[in-house]
Amino acid sequence: MSRLPPPAPIPPPARAGAPGAVASARPPRRTGFWTVRTGISRRAYWVFALTGLITPLLMWAALAAWGGMDPTFLPSPTAVLAKTWNWATETGLLEDMGISVYRVVAGFVLSAVIALPLGLLIGTFRSVQALLEPLTDLIRYMPAVAFIPLVMLWVGIDEGSKIAIIFIGTFFQMVLMVAEDVRRVPAAQVEAAQTMGANRRELLEKVILPSAKPALLDTLRITMGWAWTYLVVAELVAANSGLGYAILRAQRFLQTDTIFAGIIVIGLIGLVTDQLFRWLHRRAFPWLYLKG
Repeated sequence: MSRLPPPAPIPPPARAGAPGAVASARPPRRTGFWTVRTGISRRAYWVFALTGLITPLLMWAALAAWGGMDPTFLPSPTAVLAKTWNWATETGLLEDMGISVYRVVAGFVLSAVIALPLGLLIGTFRSVQALLEPLTDLIRYMPAVAFIPLVMLWVGIDEGSKIAIIFIGTFFQMVLMVAEDVRRVPAAQVEAAQTMGANRRELLEKVILPSAKPALLDTLRITMGWAWTYLVVAELVAANSGLGYAILRAQRFLQTDTIFAGIIVIGLIGLVTDQLFRWLHRRAFPWLYLKG
């Protein structure tokens, strides 16, 4: 009777990462806050947000308390807070905020009303792009400050001149950003609609514009921030009110606490505006925020 060969040895289980290891044997281990594009809890978000806001204030307070800086150049946070309170209760902070918000919103809305349809045409039709995009590229590199003498000659020194400066500062950038948002609409969507017999108007109204809306709202949010950056420039034009005017007036008399107060107030208004745009984006396009 012949002997049977010994059984083959059973191979040991493959180590993780070794050739032949089963990838699905163990799920990938997440690394918490450092996992790429992984959401965090709302509580963690607010902890990080408050840390990012409070830490610079603490560093500022520590530097001011150190005593190595002249308060004329770097006032303490408490001095700036006291100046802001005095400005609000005695010298018309709310009035300055109101007129500045009016100028920024008016210039921004005027820019958006013209730039959105124009950018839609530039991003959709190559002929319009060839006609208008080189001119827009040329003008958008010209500083808005250089237009102040012309604006004063053409518009005068009333409210229209301030709005015109903000319009010039935001319009040409907005046109090109809108055109880029429209060009990012997938060509497959346009071709599918053309195959189904859609005409030009239907392509614009039912395919291109709905697909580009989320990006367009983000573009408006970004350019609103630019509108606020041009506020001080706009209020160079014979202004006697507004946050930008108050900052420029304080500069002449080395009132650094007023300068800091004005900058912080503008930043807070911008932060609130930015969060409103983000909230509107989430409400208008909730499917973009679904997990999975």
